[in-house]
Amino acid sequence: MTDPSAPPVQLVPGNSLITKTPEEGRQLAIKMARLVIKVTQPDAATRERLRPVYADDPAMLIAIGHTVALEFATIAAANKYWT
Repeated sequence: MTDPSAPPVQLVPGNSLITKTPEEGRQLAIKMARLVIKVTQPDAATRERLRPVYADDPAMLIAIGHTVALEFATIAAANKYWT
């Protein structure tokens, strides 16, 4: 169950997509993808219960990979592809 008095989740950590390196950008993309899951399903117990469902489903794992890739593409563009 979620706590309605809890502060909202910050979906862009540090309120910036700017990173020093592509590696940091990739890490940020993964973090942002995880935050989307947390906001979509705010109940931690439910997320834990569902984890085995998607952990063994190749299509779901590919979907999260796609989500991370989209986040990374956005971060890369914000960083002018680290040029």
